[in-house]
Amino acid sequence: MADERRSLLKASDIDSINEIEFHHPLNPNSEVYLRSLGDAVGFQRIAVTIARIPPGKESFIFHAHHNEEEWIYILSGRGVAEIGDMEYEVEPGDFMGFGLPQEAHHLRNPFDEELVYLVGGEKVNFDIGVFPRLGKRGIRDGDSAYIVDDSSLQDFWQSKESKDAT
Repeated sequence: MADERRSLLKASDIDSINEIEFHHPLNPNSEVYLRSLGDAVGFQRIAVTIARIPPGKESFIFHAHHNEEEWIYILSGRGVAEIGDMEYEVEPGDFMGFGLPQEAHHLRNPFDEELVYLVGGEKVNFDIGVFPRLGKRGIRDGDSAYIVDDSSLQDFWQSKESKDAT
């Protein structure tokens, strides 16, 4: 029976999964509540999460990943998806997929009802998230994460060539 429960999550099981409240550190309007379905069934390479954004709040921050593909499927409510330089109203049944190379994207809820969606993608050990509106990058290396200003980035190859030339 324990093996069955690991592979099958009934609605009551999903309702009992601990919900995590997350606020992106670079977005003061970020407020999203997450329940990991993937962790509950033992996924190690794929993330699948039920997320909900309260009215007037946003998911994370306008971003793009370098190494992780990502997708979003709207279950209930409405939201506004920013994809590249466009905005789209999204509603139940709408799907968004972000392959590589990835367009920057973001999801917000300017409406009066909660926005609920499935979000998922790859679980890679190393990723770089680009925050183009802030001129910053997030570097995730295993369980550690770092924020770097784009202005502090130095071209490694150019630096090496400069030193080799002297």
